[in-house]
Amino acid sequence: MKLSLLSILLFLSLNVDAQSLQLHYDLRHTLDSKRNPENFPTLYFEYFKIQDTTKSFVKLGAFLLKTQVDFTGEQSNMGQFYMQVFQQFRFWNPKIFIIAQYSGGLGITTPRQYSYYIQNTYSVGLTYPFKLGNAFVSSEVDLKHTTFTKPSSDLSYTFYFWKGLFNYRMEFSGDFSVWTQNKNHGDDQTTGLHGKRLLFFAEPQFWYKLNKTVAVGTKINMYYHTLSPDDILHAYPSIALRLKL
Repeated sequence: MKLSLLSILLFLSLNVDAQSLQLHYDLRHTLDSKRNPENFPTLYFEYFKIQDTTKSFVKLGAFLLKTQVDFTGEQSNMGQFYMQVFQQFRFWNPKIFIIAQYSGGLGITTPRQYSYYIQNTYSVGLTYPFKLGNAFVSSEVDLKHTTFTKPSSDLSYTFYFWKGLFNYRMEFSGDFSVWTQNKNHGDDQTTGLHGKRLLFFAEPQFWYKLNKTVAVGTKINMYYHTLSPDDILHAYPSIALRLKL
């Protein structure tokens, strides 16, 4: 779940607004039919704002609002909704930002009694944008709190990258996150478990811009211990269309 273009926007010192609408067709059933009953479309909407006002006492950095809808329900109805929002700010001149963040959502299943929440997660941390060769990157460390019945407080690390290719006609971007989480969530499925589990998520993506507004591309969603407790790295690509609004 985070923005691929965020790392390059962090280097801008003027106010910036950016919106994008992305339609992905997830191919996980084609590649892994035993674990996934079908392929499905996903719709993302992302709104970003950069307003790093260096003369103010509170210097605001990036703001992100991201929503994700998976059409996994009956007759391709909405099956899962996810939302993420964060704000960066600082009180000093070095461009190391404090980041405050929230994420959560819900899922609808068949039969309906197995519907679920994506647990609320609150986090606060530090993020540092910098340039690595010709790529723009950002490094972030957070303390996150997940509101299971038995809450879990953990450290997480996220790395963002963005690189333009062929005079920015193409983009290679994405992020990956590593964090820990309590094995015991306080529910019937995890009762009796002890200790922490390491989790990993990544979403490298490649875009080819047809013009200033429209791009086509692919994204690979990579999961370890985030879809299931099994010790398996899942990698599911999509084909995608992006509109910059």
